[in-house]
Amino acid sequence: MGMQINLAKSAGFCFGVKRAIDLALKTAGKGGRVYMLGDIVHNEDVISKIQKAGIKKIKALSAGRDKILILRAHGTCIQTLRRARHLGYTVVDATCPMVKEIHRIAKEMEKEGRRVIIIGDKKHDEVHGISGQLKKSAVVIDSIGSFPLNRMKKIKKAAVVVQSTQDTEKVLEIVAALKRLIPELRFYNTVCRPTRIKQEEIRRMPLENDLMIIIGSKTSANTKRLYEISRSLNKRSYRVQSKKDITPDWFRGVKTVGVTAGASTPDSTIQEIVRCLRNKAGRP
Repeated sequence: MGMQINLAKSAGFCFGVKRAIDLALKTAGKGGRVYMLGDIVHNEDVISKIQKAGIKKIKALSAGRDKILILRAHGTCIQTLRRARHLGYTVVDATCPMVKEIHRIAKEMEKEGRRVIIIGDKKHDEVHGISGQLKKSAVVIDSIGSFPLNRMKKIKKAAVVVQSTQDTEKVLEIVAALKRLIPELRFYNTVCRPTRIKQEEIRRMPLENDLMIIIGSKTSANTKRLYEISRSLNKRSYRVQSKKDITPDWFRGVKTVGVTAGASTPDSTIQEIVRCLRNKAGRP
């Protein structure tokens, strides 16, 4: 008997990422000058495909007619959107609908007079986009150990939203700590459903398999999170970007391999790695 390869049902693109890529390619297919501020998602293979379609990545907006700007899946701040329209861009909004819902909640809570707290990665594009919806800067907390205690104690009325790909368990730990500090706290668990499903699987699969392979770009925050959860449960967990990253020595004495992939990992990359693993397992 060779190794058994067990692929997670949720591996790969989530709805929001697939929608953004499809929308970008459809827009590029119509012709014209199409631009994007930064990368549509955090995956090199997807970025390459987008660039080959004729979409140019830019660092700053510039004036000019007949330009199209695609807003990325992570969303963007209101100021950037207004500036793009002022400069004459036609805007195509590829922001994930679930991220747009976080924007809506954050703006609504600010209107109610609540200080908005975002649980998320401080440097992540999605967090910048959420914060960029507000008139007053949000408080961003990325871990239980990074609490600005003095700042928190001054807040009497707040609302918490969450970056859509955060670790649910860590989020609940942070919220419990916030409730002890802020008298009136409203919590919106905006971790998206695809992320929750992926995390349910990644809390189970490392215990059911001898070894885990997590596929995704090193720049992908949600892939990193899947890897961290997996490794906490099974030390034989490895994060790979392509089949070139796989080392034969990993599989000595291994009978079962669990495989999953981040929300920005294309199916072609997943299938290539699964074929590689099947070859090592001696299966067709």
